[in-house]
Amino acid sequence: MNIENIIPALPFTNPVLIFFIVLTIILFAPLLLNRFRIPHIIGLIIAGMIIGPHGFGLLERDSSFQIFGNVGLLYLMFLAGLEMDINDFKKNKTQGIVFGLYTFFIPMILGTTISYYTLHFNLETSILLASMYASHTLVAYPIVSRYGIPRATSVTTTIAGTIITVLGALIILAVIAGMQQGEINEIFWIRLLISITIYCTIIIYSFPRITRWFFKKYDDNVSQYIFVLALVFSASFMAQLAGLEAIIGAFFAGVVLNRFIPAVSPLMNRIEFVGNALFIPYFLIGVGMLINLHGVFSSTEAIIVAINMSIVATASKWIAAWFTQKTFKLPKVDRNMIFGLSNAQAAATLAAVLIGYDLGLFNSNVLNGTVIMILVTCTISSFVTEKAARELVTKQQQDDYLKDKIDTGEERILIPIANPDTIENLV
Repeated sequence: MNIENIIPALPFTNPVLIFFIVLTIILFAPLLLNRFRIPHIIGLIIAGMIIGPHGFGLLERDSSFQIFGNVGLLYLMFLAGLEMDINDFKKNKTQGIVFGLYTFFIPMILGTTISYYTLHFNLETSILLASMYASHTLVAYPIVSRYGIPRATSVTTTIAGTIITVLGALIILAVIAGMQQGEINEIFWIRLLISITIYCTIIIYSFPRITRWFFKKYDDNVSQYIFVLALVFSASFMAQLAGLEAIIGAFFAGVVLNRFIPAVSPLMNRIEFVGNALFIPYFLIGVGMLINLHGVFSSTEAIIVAINMSIVATASKWIAAWFTQKTFKLPKVDRNMIFGLSNAQAAATLAAVLIGYDLGLFNSNVLNGTVIMILVTCTISSFVTEKAARELVTKQQQDDYLKDKIDTGEERILIPIANPDTIENLV
């Protein structure tokens, strides 16, 4: 018997074996890392590094990882919008807008300056690199969801700021790409403004009416789940047609649909279960498979670029969170939560670096430095968010306990009753 005919060659191409390996990682990574109090998000990213093409080469980042990874990223943004309380958002919209401006302009100014004078890139490259620092991805949001605090003030503030800064970063990406291709003119801006207006109008006015009609006509949970997913991906695709990124469309769909999907409902349970059990872990593993440690440590220049990018991205997001805390006099734990959620780089950052690389603005050092920055920022984000979430939950429990203990000034007498017939006379 030839052993080579039994053991498949690397990388594995058998879809059954690939799916088995991925499910094994999704199952055991959290179980193993919980013993060391390490967020399972980091375990999934590290697992992707180990099994990926830059690790032991067990799996290749083929089309299945790209598809499931994109679905997981859109699912992540959809859940963030779906779990947002509109009333809380309205109360904290000022904080969200201010934080969004802080977390966009501080990384832009700091990143452009340091890239231009330290890494000696030209102005266009420095601005595009700074836009990568400005954007962020809510990679650590599942931690917040698991602790049951998605409607905390610091969380809703960060989510609102995320939309502002990601939208700004994507506009800069579109402008820089247009400049490289010679497409920036008045027609470009008019077309972009008109397409965004039409897109928002369609989502805001058509999605609620279609959803209301469908939910009244069909009460099957499976049909409703498929219907919701169809709306999410249609909103994401239409966002791309409008010149935006698909993640903006997924989040927008979540915000529009959240009033039709109660937080405690079978449909919401299915949406969270499928996302957290399959699609979002697939996305995190795919991010890990992009990281090439050997490519970074192969040259001194690549190490300098990677360190520079990681420090600037982390420092600028911490400064933005600190300014937000001081502006609104927030507790330290809220600042840590805002920083933890906003520090992770993934979605828009990957889009920007790949487009910049294709346009010739970025070299291989920036490409490798970006994936290292993703690993560093996601690690910091996970640890800080985990710690802040525990502190927030503890603080809420203490506040609830003290609230129950407050003396209202009313006299209350508890009388044990053995015979119900004598209740009226005793009272």
